Amino acid sequence: FRNVLNIGGTLMSMLPTPHIGAKDNEIAKTVLMPGDPLRAKFIAENYLKDVKCFNTVRNMLGFTGTYNGVKVSVMGGGMGMPSVGIYTYELFNFYNVENIIRIGTAGAISDEVDVRNLVVGVGACTNSNYAHQYNLPGMFCPIADYNLLKLAEESAEKVGVKAVFGNILSSDTFYDDNDESLKSWKKMGVLAVEMEAAALYMNAARAGKKALCILTISDCPFKGKALSAEERQSGFSEMMEVSLNMVEKI
Repeated sequence: FRNVLNIGGTLMSMLPTPHIGAKDNEIAKTVLMPGDPLRAKFIAENYLKDVKCFNTVRNMLGFTGTYNGVKVSVMGGGMGMPSVGIYTYELFNFYNVENIIRIGTAGAISDEVDVRNLVVGVGACTNSNYAHQYNLPGMFCPIADYNLLKLAEESAEKVGVKAVFGNILSSDTFYDDNDESLKSWKKMGVLAVEMEAAALYMNAARAGKKALCILTISDCPFKGKALSAEERQSGFSEMMEVSLNMVEKI
């Protein structure tokens, strides 16, 4: 199954895949996944050693290197669930990746979080119909892997960064025609909004793999706050420290 793709009933050998140009064994068991491929490049160049680029297809850059001697990959996932759904599916099912940690930014919904805080998605609510493909007789609840959650908590404490754990919202819409939609999620205790985690969690569940989403709060719509470009970079560095400390223990 890992090396075969079923397209229209036709089985095809799948390394490289249609969207990832890597050969076998060029991608680590653990992948850090920002949305922006240039952010993946930045991580590879500033945090990893012995870096090799494994993907340039559609400019969705991917790199493998080492962090404190541990092999790790970093690759962009794009914006939205259709994009991250494609890349994480191929990583889990064709490249034998075991862990994907999404690292990105989010907008705060709950008053419990503020700019620069880290939010870790225990669960991912969504307005997407992504789960429809599984033909389930009810509603599926996309959740993170518990062991990765524990490692994230330990790592945040070690780094000294405030991290809030709870439900997030993975939205299909960045510009929502309903101006009141975030208020509806807020009353249910949802912490923040982003656009990818639910698809990542569902792909991981279906493949029997592990996934986690760690987010830096970049803006608080209800408070009228937003980080400057310089503050975003600092907050991103804290998130990277937490994520890389996890990689050493996975």
